[in-house]
Amino acid sequence: MSENTTPEPELTDAEVSEQKAVRLAKRDRLNELGLEAYPVAVPITDTIPAVRARFGELEADATTGVTVGLAGRIVHLRNTGKLCFASLQSGDGSRIQAMVSLAEVGEENLELWKDLVDLGDHVFVSGEVISSRRGELSIMVREWKMASKAVLPLPNMHNELNEETRVRSRYLDLIVREQARTNVFSRAKTMASLRNTFTQLDFIEVETPMLQVMHGGASARPFVTHSNAFDMELFLRIAPELYLKRALVGGIERVFEINRNFRNEGADSTHSPEFAMLEAYEAYGDYNSIADLTQKLIQDAAVAVSGSHVVTWADGTEFDLGGEWDRISMYHSLSDAAGVQITPETSVADLQAMANKEGVEVHLANHGKLVEELWEHFVKDGLTRPTFVMDFPVETSPLVKEHRSIPGVVEKWDLYVRGFELATGYSELNDPVIQRERFVQQAALSAKGDVEAMRLDEDFLKALEHAMPPAGGMGMGMDRLLMAITGLGIRETILFPLVK
Repeated sequence: MSENTTPEPELTDAEVSEQKAVRLAKRDRLNELGLEAYPVAVPITDTIPAVRARFGELEADATTGVTVGLAGRIVHLRNTGKLCFASLQSGDGSRIQAMVSLAEVGEENLELWKDLVDLGDHVFVSGEVISSRRGELSIMVREWKMASKAVLPLPNMHNELNEETRVRSRYLDLIVREQARTNVFSRAKTMASLRNTFTQLDFIEVETPMLQVMHGGASARPFVTHSNAFDMELFLRIAPELYLKRALVGGIERVFEINRNFRNEGADSTHSPEFAMLEAYEAYGDYNSIADLTQKLIQDAAVAVSGSHVVTWADGTEFDLGGEWDRISMYHSLSDAAGVQITPETSVADLQAMANKEGVEVHLANHGKLVEELWEHFVKDGLTRPTFVMDFPVETSPLVKEHRSIPGVVEKWDLYVRGFELATGYSELNDPVIQRERFVQQAALSAKGDVEAMRLDEDFLKALEHAMPPAGGMGMGMDRLLMAITGLGIRETILFPLVK
């Protein structure tokens, strides 16, 4: 919509109610006449995109002699005397003009069209493909049928939907807004690209339980439910990690899952209580090899959606996902930004004093949580390129292997793109003795009131005791990946987000 266009007023509730009554009467009349307001099927031979692809270059006022039968939703309608015009839209947004004339359909069918057809209806038309005098690709209709009668009117097609309507009534958003449809196709291309890249690298896709007797695999507050059949408390999955590692133990050496996760936490521009996540594990890899994999997955997805590593966001900004991405140390980058040396040996008291000075609040503070919160305060917002932040404090990473050369640090990275955390990767902890110690430490935090702490999972420990090979693993939010590629907020990248 141009800046000079004045939005037309939307219908009031009373006007919508009145239109609904009129349209329901038309539905009844269609059925009384035996024309069926909602037929089981209509005799489609072609689609609007296919006809446009075949005849899109037709010159003005040209005929083809080709008859097609297609269907679409009416998004524009103009009835004028002996000739009526309608714009039919397909699911991908492609449109074609239908011309309903007295000469072709006869007086009775023309009058039925005028009386019974409304904006928003799905209609079937059959006729010759032509180009109008103005050069618009059209169907000169010889036969028409109602495919599905709309009893509620569409929003004004010339006005932009507000965000509330877009989110709560996504079906309307998909009808009227091109960006909404593009988002759906971009997500589908991204998912296909991820699976294609994994297939090329001999990874196997599996499915793990959504209902679990023990929540784990991440530091997050779970949703709790109850199974009547088993009379037991169950948790909605916060991460598939512990089950995918069981697959590694069983010999599936390259494994991944694209799944739904649920975390009973806050919702904002980068978080949703229900979200899609990718996790992948590679036996005999480490956090360096899994960082290489993650970069390839994202870059391949960018090409699948945009045709290039340089993606164009919804606001027109270009963002380069190409090349080799930076890898920086959490401790070194924090020290540089804060102007003071911070190491794994820096005391909790010194870190707390710095947090107090900077106004950084940390709940149930320990060394690791203070370091991570201070890093976000000092460093995160200054990252512009895609960046792997390497080597995290051991206290906040109970499932990660200790660094091979730096005491007090684990081999973990977080990937930041567009200022938010997009993915995380580890050299996976596979020593069952140390893993038990970490779980015990987490249980102690839970007892102190940390609702995100993990529980001691004996079944997982039993699996580790059968020997899990050295491995690298990663997790990445699918909704956030779309945010990185499209520049949109999380409620735009999720087709049907949870709203209050």
